[in-house]
Amino acid sequence: MSRSGTPGGQPGMQRTVDRASTEPARAYAELVAGNRRFVAGAPHHPNQDAGHRAAVADGQHPFAVIVGCSDSRLAAEIIFDRGLGDLFVVRTAGHTTGSEVLGSVEYAVAVLGTPLVVVLGHDSCGAVQAAREAAATGIAPPGHLPAVVDAVLPSLRRATAEGVDDIDGIVDIHIAQTVETLLAQSPVLADAVAQERCAVVGMSYRLAAGVVRPVTPVPAGDASDDPAATTAA
Repeated sequence: MSRSGTPGGQPGMQRTVDRASTEPARAYAELVAGNRRFVAGAPHHPNQDAGHRAAVADGQHPFAVIVGCSDSRLAAEIIFDRGLGDLFVVRTAGHTTGSEVLGSVEYAVAVLGTPLVVVLGHDSCGAVQAAREAAATGIAPPGHLPAVVDAVLPSLRRATAEGVDDIDGIVDIHIAQTVETLLAQSPVLADAVAQERCAVVGMSYRLAAGVVRPVTPVPAGDASDDPAATTAA
């Protein structure tokens, strides 16, 4: 991993990313705008040209961290219509967290100055379904899969306590639980949030529709003057 550098490439879009990188609300608006373009079938494919590739070779300045599920259909740069150097992506099955995940997020926030962390889950999550089956049958999955199941079990218990039984409702709870886990286990991240240098948001992706929606509160702030608020209108 390289330290932050001066972004380059497509001037118009890159100015948007520069502005987004100074404020969580603007970064969130940029992601929403990109997802709208993706859903509409009109992506811009920003920052994917040879010139931008060369410009970011010496450093990175991502405007959002995506802590996402490893599901092959959850490719962050595609569903948010972004390019090289825009997103710092950390993916595990069921967006489960461990020391390596926490360290990666802290690197992006503390070293690269990234202002937004998104926990990205999706409907019909296989990791949640596997954990639910293991809890119901008492049969542990083979290999290292129990580590994934064990990480999801607190979300299952929380769903039971709240009377939530449908799989997508449980997924939403698991996304919110992951947000809380990141903040509880990382003083570095919690401090950045307390100082309003960063925000942490939970979002869920619908596999068929391609739409991303918030599961937890979104960053406060007025992004009405940001180009991201109008690029997908």
